[in-house]
Amino acid sequence: MLIILRVIERISGGTGMVAAWTIVPLILATCYEVFSRYVLNAPTIWAFELGYMTTGTHFLIGAAYTLREKAHIRIDVVYAHFNPKLQALVNALGYVFLMLPVSLWLSTALWEYAYDAMMSGELSGMSAWNPVIWPFRLVFFGGFLLLSLQGIAELIKAVAVLAGKDLEDLARNA
Repeated sequence: MLIILRVIERISGGTGMVAAWTIVPLILATCYEVFSRYVLNAPTIWAFELGYMTTGTHFLIGAAYTLREKAHIRIDVVYAHFNPKLQALVNALGYVFLMLPVSLWLSTALWEYAYDAMMSGELSGMSAWNPVIWPFRLVFFGGFLLLSLQGIAELIKAVAVLAGKDLEDLARNA
């Protein structure tokens, strides 16, 4: 189990770095669009679509890393007062009955969504650029698949706490 946890955590860390770097092309495209539109009076046909696709990629691919770092929004009014084992039980139940079924179901559906777009050659239809949309839909699938994998890692951690293992020791060994 430790090997599985280690692999998933590394995947989430690596894809988190990729997600972080997607901000660079977004900034460059936005700056170019502003310059082109207001200085050259020649707006681009591609900046809007590149912008929403890059932003979507940033959020979708970064979700697993955010879960790994415990940075998703959480309302801790009651949860914070629980002991670590009760917190682990709540987490495990949440992953088993809510997060994992939904994220795995979405991963499956989004794979079909991307595949259908690729087979049909579907275009975005949002601008004059009108690129094929399947690569962006593949990012949807990848983002939820990565989130599912990190959910499995979080479930492993919760089960380890319930079994009496120290999470800090587990993290050092992972």
